[in-house]
Amino acid sequence: MTQERSLPPVVERMWGREPVPRRGPRPRIDLPAIASAAIEIADAEGLPGVSMASVASRVGVAATALYRYVGSKEELLTAMADFVVPEPPEPAGRPWRDYLALWARAQRDILLEHRWLLPIARLTPPLGPRRLLWLDRLLAALDGMGLDEGEKINVASSLAGYALTDVALVTTAGGGDAQFEDTGIDGADAYGEVLAGLLDPRTYPALSAAVRGGALRGAEGWADDDDFRFGLELLLDGVEALIARRASEGEVGGK
Repeated sequence: MTQERSLPPVVERMWGREPVPRRGPRPRIDLPAIASAAIEIADAEGLPGVSMASVASRVGVAATALYRYVGSKEELLTAMADFVVPEPPEPAGRPWRDYLALWARAQRDILLEHRWLLPIARLTPPLGPRRLLWLDRLLAALDGMGLDEGEKINVASSLAGYALTDVALVTTAGGGDAQFEDTGIDGADAYGEVLAGLLDPRTYPALSAAVRGGALRGAEGWADDDDFRFGLELLLDGVEALIARRASEGEVGGK
């Protein structure tokens, strides 16, 4: 027997699948208004400032009125993670490599602008219409490159994961992670000094030599755009090598 699957109610609403009542007064609020208010609060105060009560106050209704649209704070976070995402850039007219670089950088920029999104994006696969539109556009940019659909999805996952990891490092190294508050670890220099004191060169010979050689000195954390670009180019070189390999396999198979 096939297992019946269903989407969370808030996701159904994000896709416009909620029945529209034909009678009764017009609702004062809707899901986009609720998500926008929650995003404004998160941008100003971080996720701890987001609650059903604070969002209700921002949109001018009682907290109980929100439960018609979001059944819990978890559902609210799901809606926020989708509504905060802008329209993706269009791939038309761009070489695939240029588009993938633009796509990955835009993913990073969204997370840097809304750092509260980081823990949500780590844990929730894309289900909303906006985030899935980004995935669609990247897959479209790889059309005709000889990759199968699974490989295209893996490319998208790798680029999105790289953007997430980079922003996590930027946030931590820049002192934006609560875990490192009051530790004095407020950048790459400080992190390197801590590692230099921790690492035994006999156990960690390569890493110890790199740290003591100044690998992290003066880097201003991982926020340096050159660092992001370096890793991105490595990923894109790998995608290009995969495309070339698939093309070569196709030529051999066609003989």
